[in-house]
Amino acid sequence: MSNDTASNDTASNDTSNDTGHDTTTGPASADLSDDDLRRELEHLHETRHETFLHGSESALTAHTHRMEALEQEYLRRNPGREVDPDRLRAGRRDDA
Repeated sequence: MSNDTASNDTASNDTSNDTGHDTTTGPASADLSDDDLRRELEHLHETRHETFLHGSESALTAHTHRMEALEQEYLRRNPGREVDPDRLRAGRRDDA
């Protein structure tokens, strides 16, 4: 195999863009509109249990990384999001 062929094979297997985002899991979270981000999060949360129970190790790892990236982006965009006091543990509630 020539060096040209080897470098082409490597380039075709590269699934990340210049930000390091793995493009096989979908667009980078920062590139999504608010509606698309919310839709992606809902879908991942819906599929999490099945992926956890029945997915391969690589599928679970990819799912986890994608979910974390989307959740972090959502929190970045919504720092003052409404928190339901019933979702907090007693003794850990913020004094508001």
